[in-house]
Amino acid sequence: MKARLLWIFWLLWGGCLNALAQGYLELNPPRPTQDPSKVEVVEFFWYGCPHCFRFDPYLEEWAKNQPADVVLRRQPVIFGANWAPQARAYFTAEVLGVVDKIHKDFFNAMHLDKKPMASEEELTEFFAAHGIDRNAFKEAFHSFAVDMKMRQAEAIGADYGITGVPALVVNGKYAITGQTAKSYEKMIEALKTLVERERKRLTAR
Repeated sequence: MKARLLWIFWLLWGGCLNALAQGYLELNPPRPTQDPSKVEVVEFFWYGCPHCFRFDPYLEEWAKNQPADVVLRRQPVIFGANWAPQARAYFTAEVLGVVDKIHKDFFNAMHLDKKPMASEEELTEFFAAHGIDRNAFKEAFHSFAVDMKMRQAEAIGADYGITGVPALVVNGKYAITGQTAKSYEKMIEALKTLVERERKRLTAR
């Protein structure tokens, strides 16, 4: 009996080592996805994170060439009070349907222009500069929908076992981080491998 348990342990440990060697970790148990008919990639990020800023162009390039059955979903996380204003700004953009319009420029404002992007006044002016009516922005900024997304963002990192950003979760099963993959390029390599694996699994049903 002990020998069998030891064999099972080494089998599972070997699987973990193999996954790590390929740049990812398996989530156990898997987390649910929004649409089981598609392969879902969730990016956990914070606008103030310099690594997220540098990783974003790699992810954007990957996302441009994905088929219809692969979905990228961005998810701000809140690991401290100073992360909250930027997360609220993202969710406000989501509610207003302007994420694509502001996403890159928001990163640039923080990391190239060195703007805090933390006060409501500053965020209002940023959105207005991108063609968003100030009153529409403020209404969305203080909306119930954004408040609910903020509450979810405060807990979701722990729910997925995410302790740092940027991080990717593929189809609720695999987590890719800077620690597991060691470079932005290898994060994308692991992402491509796992997405293709999950696409084959879906088409084989």
